[in-house]
Amino acid sequence: MNLLRNERIRELLSSQAHDSLFIDPLLEDSQVGAVTLDLRLGYDFLVSILTRKPSIDTSVDQNHLHRAIGSYFQETRRELGERFVLYPHQIVLCTTLEYVSLPHNIYADILSRSSYTRLGVPVNTMVQPGFRGCVPLELFNHGNSPVELIVGSRICQARFFEIDGAVNYIEPTRSRKYFGHVRPVVSAADMDCEIKKLRGIAERL
Repeated sequence: MNLLRNERIRELLSSQAHDSLFIDPLLEDSQVGAVTLDLRLGYDFLVSILTRKPSIDTSVDQNHLHRAIGSYFQETRRELGERFVLYPHQIVLCTTLEYVSLPHNIYADILSRSSYTRLGVPVNTMVQPGFRGCVPLELFNHGNSPVELIVGSRICQARFFEIDGAVNYIEPTRSRKYFGHVRPVVSAADMDCEIKKLRGIAERL
Protein backbone atom coordinates (compact mmCIF):
# COMPACT_ATOMS: atom_id res chain seq x y z
CA MET A 1 0.00 0.00 0.00
CA ASN A 2 1.48 3.34 -1.08
CA LEU A 3 0.52 6.90 -0.24
CA LEU A 4 0.23 8.81 -3.51
CA ARG A 5 2.38 11.89 -3.91
CA ASN A 6 1.83 15.00 -6.01
CA GLU A 7 3.38 13.62 -9.19
CA ARG A 8 1.39 10.36 -9.07
CA ILE A 9 -1.89 12.16 -8.29
CA ARG A 10 -1.39 14.45 -11.28
CA GLU A 11 -0.44 11.52 -13.49
CA LEU A 12 -3.68 9.70 -12.64
CA LEU A 13 -5.79 12.84 -13.05
CA SER A 14 -4.42 13.42 -16.54
CA SER A 15 -4.75 9.79 -17.60
CA GLN A 16 -7.30 8.92 -20.28
CA ALA A 17 -7.67 5.36 -19.00
CA HIS A 18 -11.20 4.18 -18.26
CA ASP A 19 -10.45 3.21 -14.65
CA SER A 20 -8.33 6.15 -13.51
CA LEU A 21 -8.66 8.89 -10.92
CA PHE A 22 -11.29 11.46 -11.91
CA ILE A 23 -12.14 14.60 -9.93
CA ASP A 24 -14.29 17.42 -11.30
CA PRO A 25 -14.33 20.36 -10.98
CA LEU A 26 -10.80 21.17 -9.90
CA LEU A 27 -11.15 24.94 -9.68
CA GLU A 28 -7.49 25.61 -8.86
CA ASP A 29 -4.30 23.76 -9.61
CA SER A 30 -3.12 24.48 -6.06
CA GLN A 31 -5.71 22.05 -4.69
CA VAL A 32 -3.16 19.30 -5.36
CA GLY A 33 -0.62 19.38 -2.55
CA ALA A 34 2.45 17.32 -1.74
CA VAL A 35 0.49 14.25 -0.57
CA THR A 36 -3.12 15.50 -0.42
CA LEU A 37 -5.82 17.00 -2.62
CA ASP A 38 -8.10 19.70 -1.17
CA LEU A 39 -11.84 19.21 -1.57
CA ARG A 40 -14.50 21.90 -1.36
CA LEU A 41 -17.82 22.19 0.49
CA GLY A 42 -20.81 21.44 -1.75
CA TYR A 43 -24.19 23.13 -2.16
CA ASP A 44 -26.67 20.82 -0.42
CA PHE A 45 -27.19 20.14 3.27
CA LEU A 46 -29.31 17.83 5.40
CA VAL A 47 -29.67 19.45 8.83
CA SER A 48 -30.62 17.43 11.91
CA ILE A 49 -33.80 18.66 13.59
CA LEU A 50 -35.65 17.88 16.79
CA THR A 51 -38.90 15.93 16.50
CA ARG A 52 -41.57 14.73 18.90
CA LYS A 53 -40.30 11.19 18.69
CA PRO A 54 -37.90 10.26 21.52
CA SER A 55 -35.37 8.41 19.35
CA ILE A 56 -34.36 7.47 15.81
CA ASP A 57 -35.51 3.92 15.11
CA THR A 58 -32.94 1.84 13.22
CA SER A 59 -35.00 -1.36 13.34
CA VAL A 60 -36.79 -2.96 10.41
CA ASP A 61 -39.62 -4.49 12.44
CA GLN A 62 -42.59 -4.64 10.08
CA ASN A 63 -45.01 -4.73 13.03
CA HIS A 64 -43.81 -1.37 14.26
CA LEU A 65 -44.68 2.06 12.86
CA HIS A 66 -41.21 2.95 11.64
CA ARG A 67 -40.54 6.58 10.97
CA ALA A 68 -38.10 7.15 8.13
CA ILE A 69 -34.71 8.39 9.27
CA GLY A 70 -34.97 11.14 6.67
CA SER A 71 -37.73 12.82 8.66
CA TYR A 72 -35.15 13.80 11.28
CA PHE A 73 -33.33 15.95 8.74
CA GLN A 74 -34.30 19.07 6.82
CA GLU A 75 -32.99 19.87 3.35
CA THR A 76 -31.48 23.23 2.53
CA ARG A 77 -29.23 24.58 -0.22
CA ARG A 78 -26.72 27.39 -0.58
CA GLU A 79 -25.08 28.79 -3.69
CA LEU A 80 -21.34 29.11 -4.30
CA GLY A 81 -19.91 31.74 -1.94
CA GLU A 82 -22.93 31.77 0.37
CA ARG A 83 -22.74 31.01 4.08
CA PHE A 84 -24.05 28.03 5.98
CA VAL A 85 -24.12 28.22 9.79
CA LEU A 86 -23.21 25.07 11.70
CA TYR A 87 -24.51 25.34 15.27
CA PRO A 88 -22.95 23.67 18.34
CA HIS A 89 -23.81 19.96 18.76
CA GLN A 90 -25.58 19.86 15.40
CA ILE A 91 -25.20 17.09 12.81
CA VAL A 92 -25.19 18.19 9.18
CA LEU A 93 -24.83 15.88 6.21
CA CYS A 94 -23.35 17.36 3.05
CA THR A 95 -21.01 16.47 0.20
CA THR A 96 -17.97 17.78 -1.55
CA LEU A 97 -18.39 20.12 -4.48
CA GLU A 98 -16.25 17.76 -6.53
CA TYR A 99 -17.46 14.54 -8.14
CA VAL A 100 -14.90 11.84 -7.44
CA SER A 101 -14.29 8.55 -9.25
CA LEU A 102 -11.70 6.23 -7.73
CA PRO A 103 -9.96 3.35 -9.51
CA HIS A 104 -10.55 -0.11 -8.08
CA ASN A 105 -7.06 -0.20 -6.58
CA ILE A 106 -7.16 3.17 -4.77
CA TYR A 107 -8.96 4.26 -1.63
CA ALA A 108 -9.01 7.67 0.05
CA ASP A 109 -8.96 8.97 3.59
CA ILE A 110 -10.91 12.24 3.92
CA LEU A 111 -9.72 14.52 6.72
CA SER A 112 -10.64 18.05 7.70
CA ARG A 113 -8.09 20.73 7.00
CA SER A 114 -6.37 22.00 10.13
CA SER A 115 -8.11 25.39 9.93
CA TYR A 116 -11.51 23.76 10.42
CA THR A 117 -10.35 21.20 12.98
CA ARG A 118 -9.22 24.15 15.10
CA LEU A 119 -12.77 25.53 14.94
CA GLY A 120 -14.16 22.27 16.35
CA VAL A 121 -15.40 20.87 13.01
CA PRO A 122 -13.41 17.69 12.30
CA VAL A 123 -13.97 15.42 9.29
CA ASN A 124 -12.72 11.84 9.25
CA THR A 125 -14.11 9.33 6.77
CA MET A 126 -12.92 6.72 4.27
CA VAL A 127 -13.85 6.29 0.62
CA GLN A 128 -13.72 2.73 -0.70
CA PRO A 129 -11.95 1.71 -3.94
CA GLY A 130 -14.17 2.10 -6.99
CA PHE A 131 -16.27 4.85 -5.39
CA ARG A 132 -18.30 7.13 -7.67
CA GLY A 133 -20.07 10.29 -6.55
CA CYS A 134 -19.65 13.45 -4.51
CA VAL A 135 -17.87 12.46 -1.31
CA PRO A 136 -20.30 12.38 1.65
CA LEU A 137 -19.29 14.52 4.62
CA GLU A 138 -20.71 14.31 8.13
CA LEU A 139 -20.16 17.61 9.95
CA PHE A 140 -20.50 18.10 13.71
CA ASN A 141 -19.70 21.27 15.63
CA HIS A 142 -17.84 20.24 18.79
CA GLY A 143 -17.34 23.85 19.85
CA ASN A 144 -19.48 26.27 21.86
CA SER A 145 -20.00 28.84 19.11
CA PRO A 146 -21.75 28.64 15.72
CA VAL A 147 -19.34 28.36 12.78
CA GLU A 148 -20.02 29.98 9.41
CA LEU A 149 -18.97 27.76 6.52
CA ILE A 150 -18.66 29.08 2.97
CA VAL A 151 -19.89 26.94 0.10
CA GLY A 152 -16.94 26.24 -2.16
CA SER A 153 -14.33 26.64 0.56
CA ARG A 154 -11.63 23.99 0.93
CA ILE A 155 -12.99 22.26 4.00
CA CYS A 156 -11.22 18.91 3.78
CA GLN A 157 -8.38 17.04 2.09
CA ALA A 158 -8.04 13.59 0.57
CA ARG A 159 -5.09 11.25 0.97
CA PHE A 160 -4.98 8.54 -1.70
CA PHE A 161 -3.56 5.07 -1.13
CA GLU A 162 -2.74 2.65 -3.93
CA ILE A 163 -3.07 -1.03 -3.01
CA ASP A 164 -1.86 -4.18 -4.72
CA GLY A 165 -4.56 -5.58 -7.00
CA ALA A 166 -8.04 -4.32 -7.71
CA VAL A 167 -10.88 -4.59 -5.20
CA ASN A 168 -14.08 -5.96 -6.73
CA TYR A 169 -17.26 -4.97 -4.93
CA ILE A 170 -19.68 -6.58 -7.37
CA GLU A 171 -20.96 -9.10 -4.83
CA PRO A 172 -24.56 -10.28 -4.51
CA THR A 173 -24.33 -10.32 -0.72
CA ARG A 174 -22.92 -6.83 -0.23
CA SER A 175 -24.51 -3.74 -1.74
CA ARG A 176 -22.96 -0.28 -1.48
CA LYS A 177 -25.52 1.96 0.21
CA TYR A 178 -23.81 5.27 -0.44
CA PHE A 179 -22.57 4.76 -3.99
CA GLY A 180 -23.13 7.19 -6.87
CA HIS A 181 -24.86 10.01 -4.99
CA VAL A 182 -24.27 13.68 -5.78
CA ARG A 183 -26.37 15.00 -2.88
CA PRO A 184 -26.23 14.12 0.82
CA VAL A 185 -28.04 10.95 1.90
CA VAL A 186 -29.25 10.11 5.41
CA SER A 187 -28.07 7.05 7.30
CA ALA A 188 -29.22 3.70 5.92
CA ALA A 189 -28.60 1.93 9.24
CA ASP A 190 -32.19 0.68 9.19
CA MET A 191 -31.41 -1.19 5.97
CA ASP A 192 -28.60 -3.30 7.43
CA CYS A 193 -29.49 -6.98 7.11
CA GLU A 194 -28.13 -7.86 10.55
CA ILE A 195 -30.68 -5.58 12.27
CA LYS A 196 -33.54 -7.79 11.13
CA LYS A 197 -31.61 -10.94 12.11
CA LEU A 198 -30.81 -9.59 15.57
CA ARG A 199 -34.43 -8.59 16.18
CA GLY A 200 -35.48 -12.12 15.23
CA ILE A 201 -33.00 -13.57 17.73
CA ALA A 202 -34.27 -11.24 20.46
CA GLU A 203 -37.89 -12.27 19.82
CA ARG A 204 -37.00 -15.97 20.23
CA LEU A 205 -35.35 -15.44 23.63
